[in-house]
Amino acid sequence: MSSQGRPEGEYRRAEHEGSPVSRGVPPEASADASGQTAGPGGDSPLNPGVAKREVWAWAMYDFANSGYTTVILTAVFSTYFVGVVGGRAPWATLAWTAALSLSYLLIMLTMPTLGARADARAGKRRLLYTSTVGCVAATLVLTQAGPGDVWLALAAIVVSNYCYCVGESVVAAFLPELAKPTALGRVSGWGWSFGYCGGMLTLGLSLVVVTLAEARGETAEHFVPWVIVVTCSVFALAALPSFFLLRERAKPQGRPEALHMFKRLAYAWRETGMHFPEFRRLLMCIACYQAGISVVITLAAVYASEVMGFTTPQIMLLVFTVNIGAAAGAFSFGYVQDRIGHKPALAMTLVGWIAMVLVAYAAVTAPVFWVAATLAGLCMGTTQSAGRAMTGALAPAGRLAEFFSLWTFAVQLAAVIGPLTYGLVTWATHGNHRLAILVTGLFFVGGLVLLSRVDMKRGLARRAA
Repeated sequence: MSSQGRPEGEYRRAEHEGSPVSRGVPPEASADASGQTAGPGGDSPLNPGVAKREVWAWAMYDFANSGYTTVILTAVFSTYFVGVVGGRAPWATLAWTAALSLSYLLIMLTMPTLGARADARAGKRRLLYTSTVGCVAATLVLTQAGPGDVWLALAAIVVSNYCYCVGESVVAAFLPELAKPTALGRVSGWGWSFGYCGGMLTLGLSLVVVTLAEARGETAEHFVPWVIVVTCSVFALAALPSFFLLRERAKPQGRPEALHMFKRLAYAWRETGMHFPEFRRLLMCIACYQAGISVVITLAAVYASEVMGFTTPQIMLLVFTVNIGAAAGAFSFGYVQDRIGHKPALAMTLVGWIAMVLVAYAAVTAPVFWVAATLAGLCMGTTQSAGRAMTGALAPAGRLAEFFSLWTFAVQLAAVIGPLTYGLVTWATHGNHRLAILVTGLFFVGGLVLLSRVDMKRGLARRAA
């Protein structure tokens, strides 16, 4: 889940008065099969009329797509591309990161327009379905990538990662329709923790495939395609509840203004500056600290291999450990976040990231590096959950998909800047990965400084105005 968010607050009643997405769920919404829906009040974290099975279906999408980032981008296919498809050529790592950067750049430029159209046409669920099919189909193409099939693999990665990011943004926009303003952190944490469980399931199944194949003497060229099939199967099957049980509560608002994607992006950015300045400050904060997180997601396997000398099975176990910590952190910290507030919770996680960087920098033995990996997992789940819940707290109702597309823009901008900075440092220092990870810590320090400038009370007041 990725790359792999969601919102809160009382819904505005102005020009969006007649739209269910701005009013929340209508009281007459039907119950689920067991008759369990959230009542009009009480201790339920869900909006009135929201069935528990719908929240489960929403969280299942996090469960479904996490295997893509865990297996394809982090643990398996990244090293397969460099070692087998690219033949360990000097340009192989650059080609891999360039393909990912291109997909993130495309998301940055197109997601605001896609989000605005989804809001205007009440088409979030339709866009979610389309992006999922595109991601699974493009990922399956990777099974055909063998030695020398560089352009095929790069094209498939660009398309699959683009579609993944679209789905990640769209599913985030459903959160304010499901959870009460006071429970966004909790419900967001449910989704993130469930998502990491999905990543662990996919990685665990992949590890079984790799272990059995290596026992038979097979090479990566033979077993990696089967790992890809396993990943796509889990993604496709686990996403089905989201398509059937998630409700599209918004009503069509007419065709959106036909703006060029650059104009749409500039317009949305100006809107945040004029009417939602705290949201803009939060976006800047997210772009900064997510750059550091992107380094961990994209280059953890490289650091473990180049600096600590980990083997492929050890790297897969390392990623598995990170996912366990992330799941535990996202689930438990969501409750803490709702109790102490979004901003203090996010600040705590950024301090944790700074500590992780220092431990990883100082690690010279495997046990110490495992401590850093555990810290990274705990911080990753809590930071991503807290960040998207805080985004939801400040995003205006009736424009959820559009404003979450700005959140996506910030995250994808970070995904370009973070790994690129790491790569430039290693290149300039002739392969000094320790210095590169230390420089990565500056992104978390910067995020902490920018977070201090966000005034949540003022932001919530502007959102509800």
